[in-house]
Amino acid sequence: MAPKKRRGEEAPAGAGTTTTRVTRSSTRRLGAKVVDSSVPAPKPAERPKKRAKKIDDVKEPEKKVDGVKELAEVADGSKTVVIEHCKQCNSFKTRAIQVKGGLEKGVAGITVLVNPEKPRRGCFEIREEGGEKFISLLDMKRPFTPMKALDMDKVISDIIDKIK
Repeated sequence: MAPKKRRGEEAPAGAGTTTTRVTRSSTRRLGAKVVDSSVPAPKPAERPKKRAKKIDDVKEPEKKVDGVKELAEVADGSKTVVIEHCKQCNSFKTRAIQVKGGLEKGVAGITVLVNPEKPRRGCFEIREEGGEKFISLLDMKRPFTPMKALDMDKVISDIIDKIK
């Protein structure tokens, strides 16, 4: 059991002696400057405040989707085809690029948009803007056999025939 604490009358045995032990707090006390309260402490240098951007100053970046102009910039006389492909696997992307290149070569004045909006998962769809769907493969699971079974050259030629 621990010994009982001594009352204020009796001082501990080593209280009168000075120790040679140096601690961080004791060095702070000994090395502290005498501060005169009449002299105010210097203020830290003020940094320039950051300006909030105004609505007029902010320039909106031009919206481009895979290097293709937005719908608003497209002339009224041209047809627009939308290719929506999932970003889950590169095979979607390669087929979409192949279709885009084939359509642009086959039909003059056509605009092909690749993923103008966030694509659906497991989706490969080729459609005319606001109209007919040429191919629609939705909710495919790996290994994406319906899409890989497609003959892309035949698909491109069919779409070109339907557009003309």
